[in-house]
Amino acid sequence: MPRWARWLRSPWFRQGWWPLVCGALPVDLAALDRGVLPRHTGTMKVLSVLVALLFLIACSPRGEFLMLADIPAEKQAEATTSGVREVVFVGTSRKEEDGIFGFGRSEQARFLRYDILVPFNRPLGEVSWPRSAKRADPKTDFLTLDGIGYDTAADFRGALRESMARRKQRDVVVYVHGFNNTMAESVYRVAQMHYDLKVPGIAVHYAWPSRGSPFGYVYDRDSALFGRDGLEQLLHEVALSGAQRIVIVAHSMGGALTMETLRQTAIRNDKLVLGHIGGVVLISPDLDVDLFRAQAHAMGRLPQPFLIFGNTKDSILNLSSKIAGAPDRLGNLSDLAQLGDLEVTYFDTAAYNQGAGHFNLGTSPALIQLLGGIANIDAAFRAEAASRVGLLPGVVLTVRNATGIILAPVEAAVD
Repeated sequence: MPRWARWLRSPWFRQGWWPLVCGALPVDLAALDRGVLPRHTGTMKVLSVLVALLFLIACSPRGEFLMLADIPAEKQAEATTSGVREVVFVGTSRKEEDGIFGFGRSEQARFLRYDILVPFNRPLGEVSWPRSAKRADPKTDFLTLDGIGYDTAADFRGALRESMARRKQRDVVVYVHGFNNTMAESVYRVAQMHYDLKVPGIAVHYAWPSRGSPFGYVYDRDSALFGRDGLEQLLHEVALSGAQRIVIVAHSMGGALTMETLRQTAIRNDKLVLGHIGGVVLISPDLDVDLFRAQAHAMGRLPQPFLIFGNTKDSILNLSSKIAGAPDRLGNLSDLAQLGDLEVTYFDTAAYNQGAGHFNLGTSPALIQLLGGIANIDAAFRAEAASRVGLLPGVVLTVRNATGIILAPVEAAVD
């Protein structure tokens, strides 16, 4: 059997990505045993793009926590002036093994806090990883200043309450990561976004048990569903800590997890949590549109404001749509009419594409600068629809209850 055929039939490919593509690509696995290459043009085009994409992702180094105390002593002193400390409280359903929160699933939620050094000297929107402790540079690299684990949920609530009192800030932003993330990658990304976007409020992160592998799509999809109870508990603990308002920010597959959790919370009629949700932001949600509509209707009314940052040119979601045999995911929606009966505001960020365009809100320097001080945007969207038109550069569309904004480059808006 040719090497490429063995690769396509390998367990890690078939268990990770083959279930995602088997319904869309008419490839005869028996023919692969005989070394017969598929002749279908569409099949080979999608397959070749997928293979290239997976190898590019797989070859990228993965992020890990690196403590400031572990780098050379002469560099540690530089940390006091080279960056800013971002505190990230964490609730996780990842299983801890040998002191590391990996991709294993735990039915018992754990609560932690990480203090992350966000360096000043780096491109806006980027997380720069140190290659090793010896080569780490506090001037340019993200580092972990401290990590604390709480023995009980009550200890976590107490620490969160103390932080809110010290900062005189009772708004909490709960971030939910997406597909293919390690624990460290998601925590560092939260610190980067919270700082770069100048988000007010206390940063809290929900780390669900992603496998942290480009080949773990099916595992992650199941883990996102597994993580519903953990996210619901985290929201409950945050509400009990004395938070005045909770805003949820979720990326990619984390958007599907968030919607499932909110639906579950509404069905249980958890008034404590529902009464504290003060807004939801979905970034490039990897979520079927019909499923999203069903979830929203089951909730009765979506939390307000409800913002969706999508991208019609999102390469990842466009490929996912083709593979799934559906024209749109929620994150690359082309027809706002599908959301017309829902009270949502949809931003098309295609004009600010960064890389694959799957995380423009967190990685595009121009978009970050445009949306910096997101609290003002949130306040503006609580006002009447007529006041929204001049808020951001672009075209504003209204379809019944839904509002769509096709963001334009700032330069174009000036002209």
